[in-house]
Formats: sequence, structure tokens, C-alpha cells
Amino acid sequence: MSTEHNRQILQRFDALLGAADLGELDDLCTPDMVNHALAPGRPAGLAGTREFLQTQGRHQMTRQYWDQRVVVAEGDYVVQFGRRGGDWAGGDFMGFPAEPGPYLRDFAAMYRFEDGKIAERWAIRDDLGMLKQLGAFEAHPG
Repeated sequence: MSTEHNRQILQRFDALLGAADLGELDDLCTPDMVNHALAPGRPAGLAGTREFLQTQGRHQMTRQYWDQRVVVAEGDYVVQFGRRGGDWAGGDFMGFPAEPGPYLRDFAAMYRFEDGKIAERWAIRDDLGMLKQLGAFEAHPG
């Protein structure tokens, strides 16, 4: 498949964050997709991705948007880098209680495609910066 096709698939995948209908997920990802960015304790692969989108991705992290974004595609790989924002509904985030509110954090995601579908996903996020913005803890002067 072309890199443009892969970019379009990724754009459709991004649109699923916050979506009520996740039926398209099976069309966008291979059945044995590996999502390396899932938190410990979540099911592996496509099942864990679906669970994330149905729970935290739909109810706790809302109004998701890219503030800045660069997309680089070559061969079977697409990389997104930029600043991603949204609203946190409040509650536990990675073991830290975080107040509701808006956030903006650096975010990078890498995808490997196979036969025109997402086969692997990796992500690097500034979760510490997000937690600081949401008042989970204060930075101490050094």
C-alpha cells in the first residue's frame, strides 16, 4: 500500500478516540495488532486498544485534538509528533489522582502497517507534564 493510504488509515484511527462506534477498528488494524503503548494490566493488542477506546479514551479523555503535528511516512511506517491536548474528566491517571481540566502535552506515536492496516503501535507521551497541569503534584524548586 502507498504511504498516502497509510496516512489516511491513521487519520481514521485517530478519529476513533472519543467515538461511540468502534466498529471501524477491525477495518483499520490487523487482527493480531500489537499495541506497545497499552498500560500494564490491559489486554494485549487489538482487544486492549478497543478496551482503552471504550473506557478512558471515551469517558476520561475528551475533546482530543492536535495543537501541532508533523506526520512523516515512509514505506510501512508512519510517525506523528506534536502537541496533543484535550480535557481530563478527573480521576486516577497512572496511579495518581488528577483533577479535571484541560491539558496539552508532547506526544509521539509510531505505527507499522501491514497490508494497509495498522499492525503495531508505539507511543511516547509527556504524562508527567500532563499530571503537573492537572494538579496531581507540584514540582519542587531545585
